[in-house]
Amino acid sequence: MPKVALYNVSGEQIGDIELSDSVFGVEVNEHVLYEVVKNQLANKRQGTQSARTRTEVRGGGRKPWRQKGTGRARQGSIRAPHWTGGGVVFAPKPRDYSYRIPKKVKRLAMKSALSSKVQNDELVVLDELKMNEPKTKDMVNILKNINSNKKVLIVLDEKDENVVKSARNISGVETTLVNTLNVYDILKYDSFVITKAAVRKVEEVYA
Repeated sequence: MPKVALYNVSGEQIGDIELSDSVFGVEVNEHVLYEVVKNQLANKRQGTQSARTRTEVRGGGRKPWRQKGTGRARQGSIRAPHWTGGGVVFAPKPRDYSYRIPKKVKRLAMKSALSSKVQNDELVVLDELKMNEPKTKDMVNILKNINSNKKVLIVLDEKDENVVKSARNISGVETTLVNTLNVYDILKYDSFVITKAAVRKVEEVYA
């Protein structure tokens, strides 16, 4: 069973916390991580790109010159793809890029992502994260105390407006809740800061 240090907001180690083997101690499956991240990015695509084909471009209704006798190459329309202002060959059209992957694959990817943070020493567990008022300076100091100065993902068990507002103006820092946690965000950030209550909630959901 993995055991990591438990810190307070001052950066002092106040003990250890044991993590669930079935969530934070599984073998990292890189292929599953790749498949789930690819799925997430595909599902985020708007798919609103569009260009006109030669049938949709304005003009070009008549033949620009007669077929034979001019000495020039034969042409049927001034809106053919090789003409300036012509249509696009195989033009992109609005489409839905989203697709589904099995729930078991998603769960395995989530466990692999969480376990990778433990293995790479990128997981920081806080006893609690409470703030009396929204103050960016205080959040900067907290992150400095726990040596999380790079891209940081802060995971809470329930929404705390003071914490969210204190973190949102800091470049490279993002807050999220356990129920909105996803594989892409876990892997995207260098440091994974999570409260003790959020750890127990994650274990409850994925164990």
